[in-house]
Amino acid sequence: LLIIYAGIALGLGLTVIQISNAPSYLSDKPETCINCHIMTPQYSTWQHSSHREWTNCNDCHVPHNNLVRTYYFKATDGLRHASMFVCRLEPQVIQIKEAGKVAVQENCIRCHFNQISPVSIANVTAENHLHGEGHLCWDCHREVPHGRVNSLASTPFSIVPGLSPVLPKWLDREIKGKSGK
Repeated sequence: LLIIYAGIALGLGLTVIQISNAPSYLSDKPETCINCHIMTPQYSTWQHSSHREWTNCNDCHVPHNNLVRTYYFKATDGLRHASMFVCRLEPQVIQIKEAGKVAVQENCIRCHFNQISPVSIANVTAENHLHGEGHLCWDCHREVPHGRVNSLASTPFSIVPGLSPVLPKWLDREIKGKSGK
């Protein structure tokens, strides 16, 4: 009886992994961010931005100064996104959280350090922003890289890659084969 329950649990676990496309979250592919439709406007606007050729979502939105911090951030942010999506709590307008603001700000400075004057660096550090001082890079560079994204309706005709099928191909063929008999 224990083996049967273990088999059921394993089967359900593998099904959830397949349906959620969980292995994709270990990659840096931008298509991962549109596993759920809620990020389609952000993906579509990034695709038409100057950053497309040089960055992916994780380059900007995940901390890069420490491997532990990177994977902790990905895990906590990913679990929050997944739970909001599963419980249908996603907002109509996506707003970046404070930890995300810090990560993006640090990454703007990391990538564009040679283009920023020392005076500007002192004014735009994420640390200053946490204390209510200074500015964030996107206070001035508002349109980079996502343009004006206000809601899910911001890019109604955007073309993005389709999601992979929920069922594995072998199982889909098996089901179609049995229902055709």
